[in-house]
Amino acid sequence: MLNKTYPYYLANVAVAANTDLEVTDKFSGEVATRVAMADATAIDKAIGYAVEAMPALRTFPPFKRQAVLEHCVKRFRERYDELALALCIEAGKPINDSKGEVTRLIDTFKVAAEESVRIDGEIINLEISPRAKGYHGYVKRVPIGPCSFISPFNFPLNLTAHKVAPAIAAGVPFVLKPASRTPVGALIMGEILAETDLPKGAFSILPAHRDGADLFTTDERFKLLSFTGSPAVGWELKKKAGKKKVILELGGNAAAIVDGDQGEKLDYVVDRLAFGAFYQSGQSCIGVQRILVHAKVYDALREKLIAKTRSLVMGDPKDEKTFVGPMISESESKRLAGWMDSAVQAGAKIVAGGKVEGAMFEATLLEGVKRDTDLYRKEAFGPVAILERFDDFDAALATVNDSDFGLQAGVFTDSLAHAHRAWDVLEVGGVVINDVPSFRVDNMPYGGVKDSGLGREGVRYAIEDMTEMRLMVMRETW
Repeated sequence: MLNKTYPYYLANVAVAANTDLEVTDKFSGEVATRVAMADATAIDKAIGYAVEAMPALRTFPPFKRQAVLEHCVKRFRERYDELALALCIEAGKPINDSKGEVTRLIDTFKVAAEESVRIDGEIINLEISPRAKGYHGYVKRVPIGPCSFISPFNFPLNLTAHKVAPAIAAGVPFVLKPASRTPVGALIMGEILAETDLPKGAFSILPAHRDGADLFTTDERFKLLSFTGSPAVGWELKKKAGKKKVILELGGNAAAIVDGDQGEKLDYVVDRLAFGAFYQSGQSCIGVQRILVHAKVYDALREKLIAKTRSLVMGDPKDEKTFVGPMISESESKRLAGWMDSAVQAGAKIVAGGKVEGAMFEATLLEGVKRDTDLYRKEAFGPVAILERFDDFDAALATVNDSDFGLQAGVFTDSLAHAHRAWDVLEVGGVVINDVPSFRVDNMPYGGVKDSGLGREGVRYAIEDMTEMRLMVMRETW
């Protein structure tokens, strides 16, 4: 069960300003809780407090930042079941996946706690010519300034953690707008942060409607905007962001290649493909959407993957047997069903699944999908995957690259040469060998190219974006 209401957090303090935002149980459709919504005045105040917090944060030493992060780890562990259930209800995420996301939340804050005391600089040898004799260079990293964070609905704990934890480690104040469909996890995070001795204004967590939250993007007091969400929204925000640094983690239509030497490993490959395509109802930007299979193993893999897809349990996400829960909304389900129907009308065949009822969308596998259809070209962001055959490995790499997106790709192969060629050729942010592109560990650099975004997350890499290099040149004698 969720609390009846949740406040927002303005300058570290809980504010029960209203109960304007209804958060629904995504399986039942009933209102599960109500959350305070911030207006433009509250957002403006939060930015002002963040600016005022900078002097105190500059003198808030690394060991204290580490203590804040360690406190969060402790409290997340103590509230593990509460966080998992809240996520299951507000996002419709199956309870086992919800527990996994809480574990990743903890991992991300643990990594940030370790990195908070490792933000080092360097000494530069400037004596590269006679004119620089006696000069020495020193570089340190300093906080960039107040940061604006906008997080999505699909991983409302972990993707929020990938903004909040590095910010605390780097010593930057932030104002966070969680997704209005799934704000509860972020507000519980705010409740725990409010227990610490972070300087006033170090954080604000403010649910707000998209059309009333322009300040998160346009206000020049912010020095960085970090947005995770859809490409259409992300690139539009970048246009409006002005001079601030912009980090975008956007969509994908990730592909997995299965090489012809995988015949003896198909059970493993199929298990991983089914997971990558259908976990949390396919609502992951690195979910497996396109599956390219060598002709040598296509028929055998097809048969096994159809059987595996049909075996996945769809239902109440609170049931531990459930693998496929509801999509985030009925409108999203209808949108994807329309794409599927259009693909079928253009000649595709549904070989498993295909049933849709409200927000419930059965795990679905198709083949023969034309490459000019929305289902192939765009981000499905739902439990649908496409099978296709190939004969030549280099041609398969070219097919993967024939996309507006480039987040991650997976390649199942025993050939070291093929693994390295994929790494060299694929136009993506990350290549995962012998697993699905959906694999992510929270300390690795994560991000994409093309329409998939700008910059990288992963705690250390986010800290680099949230800090700037500052050079000191010292002359030995004068």
